[in-house]
Amino acid sequence: MMRKLSRNNRGITPVLSSLLLTVIAVAGMSIAITATYVITDGLHDNMGERFIVEDVWFTADKISLYIRNVGKVAIKLDAVYVNKIGQSFSVLELEPNRHGWLNITYSWSSDTAYEINVVTRRATSIVDYYASPTEAFPTWIQQYNLFCS
Repeated sequence: MMRKLSRNNRGITPVLSSLLLTVIAVAGMSIAITATYVITDGLHDNMGERFIVEDVWFTADKISLYIRNVGKVAIKLDAVYVNKIGQSFSVLELEPNRHGWLNITYSWSSDTAYEINVVTRRATSIVDYYASPTEAFPTWIQQYNLFCS
């Protein structure tokens, strides 16, 4: 009787193969879920990052943009391009629902359209065209802007 039990091991192979396939499937799904989490975790912040340019002022050797953070995460401006050329600018970080002035050092000409591209650290950008005034500002406006800066 003991001999019959030890000879009949045909049932062990299907059980082991089913168990092995289950372990492989669970490991594969764990890797897939982890990869999905890693990829989408960074996208969550990017999707929550939104800002708008509310106003643009052209003053002596400077272009000032009034920026409002309307997103759900803080933003830090990383680069500013005027006509596709990088420009120096004042560092600006905005928490959600905050606003502030971005001052770009730039010698502009009157009655000219400028393409201004503002890029954040997470590569969110706003690109738009802004026209400079047709003639120089009156003195009182220049003095007011210098006083407010």
